[in-house]
Amino acid sequence: MTGFRELWDELTPVGRDPVSGGYLRYAFTEPERWLRDWFRRQAADRDMPVEDDGNGNLFAWWGPAGAGDAVLTGSHFDSVPHGGGYDGPLGIVSALLAVDALRARGVTPSRPVCVAAFAEEEGARFGVPCLGSRLLTGAIEPERAAALTDRDGITFGQALGGPPAGPVPGLLARFGTFVELHVEQGRALVDVDAPVGVASAIWPHGRWRFDFHGEANHAGTTRMADRRDPMLTYAFTVLAANKEARLRGAHATVGRVAVEPNATNAVPALVRGWLDARAADPATLDGLVEAVRGKAVERAGRDGTTVAVTRESFTGVVDFDGPLAGRLAELLGGAPVLPTGAGHDAGVLAAHLPTAMLFVRNPTGVSHSPAEHATDDDCVAGVAALADVIEELACR
Repeated sequence: MTGFRELWDELTPVGRDPVSGGYLRYAFTEPERWLRDWFRRQAADRDMPVEDDGNGNLFAWWGPAGAGDAVLTGSHFDSVPHGGGYDGPLGIVSALLAVDALRARGVTPSRPVCVAAFAEEEGARFGVPCLGSRLLTGAIEPERAAALTDRDGITFGQALGGPPAGPVPGLLARFGTFVELHVEQGRALVDVDAPVGVASAIWPHGRWRFDFHGEANHAGTTRMADRRDPMLTYAFTVLAANKEARLRGAHATVGRVAVEPNATNAVPALVRGWLDARAADPATLDGLVEAVRGKAVERAGRDGTTVAVTRESFTGVVDFDGPLAGRLAELLGGAPVLPTGAGHDAGVLAAHLPTAMLFVRNPTGVSHSPAEHATDDDCVAGVAALADVIEELACR
């Protein structure tokens, strides 16, 4: 049976930036396509036929694909810009190894087991996170998804090779449970000294695009009093988002910005910033975003600029199946149960079938960064935990 390190080393170099040490595995680019082909090869080695749902999602089946009530597991390959290597791929590698472990135990599941590789989970290329699982479940219209563009003007439909299929009749109904293993994106498991935990909920979260419009002009000849500089309103809004989030115990980040004409010696005509906002409950999140919008509009009025706000994506609070989480925590010897502020495909699937998540300890507590990490011992513990969970769900 292949060990964790042996399988993990096959993925480690793929899409890694030699300068930052982070990963550039955007959906349907060369590194991510290599990983998708790798997934097909690994599935073939295990005699697991692979099904493509027409949305970019891949499903490898152990057992009859049409039998229904299957245990679904897996994660994604794509990354954020210069992200960590564990976010996503760990769940797929662990799922394949869990199948190996169960076969080595002589387990024959009474329900099919399916390992998924979901498309565009991060939303780093086309702007909408969990795009593959949203298409699978009907949470986004195929026409809208097809028209989404990356920074080079390439549409999702073009990258996919054709229009996405949307919900495939009967496919989602074949799944009875979904369990996603993921590296923890925080330090809760470090604090309680546990290698593996179980998720209870995902905070509501979303992305809002702020378009600040001003007037392009010469940086050297335009008097300060005559400027309509949207960069000032943008900068004020970033600080306002930080303050309003701290006042509410929420999270707000502006991690992406685009400027036109983007010249050192020109007052900008347009500054576009993307706000990522998250909170423990919907009311707090709504209050946070409205407060930031209000501050931006107020400041724009003083600067002679304008601002428009567009919500690009939103996921409400996700409470994972409580009895299922409790059952798995007990199965894993009293594993800690904890919430998370990060979105996942599991959050999308949870609206359609009983869903759970397992977290593997991250000693740095850092994610979406090259510093993201998990020890081999903890990853092996995660594989063993996932194998136990799949056996529990697929055999009993």
